[in-house]
Amino acid sequence: MECVLYYGDIMHIYFLQHAAYEDPARLSDWLTGMGHSHNTRHLYAGEIPPQLSEFDALVVLGGPMRTEDPDAHPWIKRERKLIERALNSAKPVLGIGFGAQLIAEALGAIISRGTYTELGWHTVTRSDECELALPATFEAFHCHSDIFGLPDDAAPIGATPASPVQGFSWDDGRVVALQFHLEVTAPWVRALAVHHASALSGSGPYVQSFDEILSTSKRFDRLAPLLDRLLLDWLNTAR
Repeated sequence: MECVLYYGDIMHIYFLQHAAYEDPARLSDWLTGMGHSHNTRHLYAGEIPPQLSEFDALVVLGGPMRTEDPDAHPWIKRERKLIERALNSAKPVLGIGFGAQLIAEALGAIISRGTYTELGWHTVTRSDECELALPATFEAFHCHSDIFGLPDDAAPIGATPASPVQGFSWDDGRVVALQFHLEVTAPWVRALAVHHASALSGSGPYVQSFDEILSTSKRFDRLAPLLDRLLLDWLNTAR
């Protein structure tokens, strides 16, 4: 029989990581500070996903790959199976970037190439239907070219001019998918600039240079209270 967890209980969280430079960043610090434990499976390095019984909540991180290229990454098949099992369980599931796209896909949404690449700091306008405790507008870090539709029975989080669906919650907030990033730090973005800049190169109305992205450290600091509020609500859905 599966253990039922309530807010305030110590939880064990597993991260699924898709690239060495896209680590949990502030997420791991937050969990440790709140007394929770966590582990990471480095799928890109050949580690296999954990069993559903090994964690109380699952975080599917971002990455440079696309959902339409599974043959290039054979571990995605196993990962998709785990995500499906987690979605069908009572455990909280959080996806960010590529991880959000995998969750959206598992819930029946279509993933496609967006009209614009979003790279840098852009303002998200909160949807009236959003179930999360987020402000009416907030600035977040973006790093994607693909977009996804809204799954059935999901509540939209918000939008930017480049992406009409910037994320969603599902099953009363137990499942959260974020196209944008609240977990990033300046070192995280610097690592991205070194390893992934060529894939995100180019111009466009929503593409900023890495010099511009890193020019104001306070932008990273402003993400912390947004992430804190979101994670508290998300883990509180454990049942």
